[in-house]
Amino acid sequence: MIRYRPTAARPFTRRLPHTLGLGAVGLLASLGLATPALADKSPHELRVQANATLSVAPDTATLDARLWERTPAQAQGSETSGDAAALKQARERLEQRTGELIRTLEKAGIPRDAIRAGSLSVRPDYIASPQRGDDAQPPQVRTQLERPITLTLDDLDRLPRVLDALTTAGVDALDGVTYGLKDSDAADDRALAQALERARDKAKLMAKTLDVDLGDVISVEETTAPSFKPQMMTMRAAAENSAGSAPEYRSGEIDIDAGVNVTWSIDD
Repeated sequence: MIRYRPTAARPFTRRLPHTLGLGAVGLLASLGLATPALADKSPHELRVQANATLSVAPDTATLDARLWERTPAQAQGSETSGDAAALKQARERLEQRTGELIRTLEKAGIPRDAIRAGSLSVRPDYIASPQRGDDAQPPQVRTQLERPITLTLDDLDRLPRVLDALTTAGVDALDGVTYGLKDSDAADDRALAQALERARDKAKLMAKTLDVDLGDVISVEETTAPSFKPQMMTMRAAAENSAGSAPEYRSGEIDIDAGVNVTWSIDD
């Protein structure tokens, strides 16, 4: 009688040749060493945000004035045949006053091409009637004819004389004075240059403090584009106790803001 006695199982192993095993180990070691080396090649950057404000004195001024004439007021809905004649007379008066104003300004030294007389506008002007108890009166209406006048001054010293000429000519409305710049693009460029210089100074300070060296500029971005905005006139009357002194007109300064983001590389 034959008895079968199983033998103990042995784990299956496959031996690699000695030369192949050493090569695999060397390859794995080289890959393991390459990982931190590649990580060291990641870019080091220094990012700076900077803003600058350029304050400049204006060198031009624009004045807006208006002249108008009105026809006699009458109850709404009670038009008469004399309305056309009243409208014609109002227009003739307006054109005469406009011509006198232009001649007065030219005598004050304003060049002809610096005076712009706008087109005629006609509109109804309603006047509310007073209420007397339950007796409601219909509103009155008249026709208003208007001409705008715009002046551009390159010499701000002439401003007081021009304002005197406008008031002497009896303008019905003076909408104010707006100060500006002849070359606003050049002022915008100066504001942008100041912002870039500020960014460079900040980057140098940060690099010196952190004991690193700045490399090349990687990127530049505007965060606030320079924008020139005309400034309305600020007017201050002379002190009442200063007899004979003229009003003062102060233009102040115009502020132009600019902002940038700049990124530098950091040299190892």
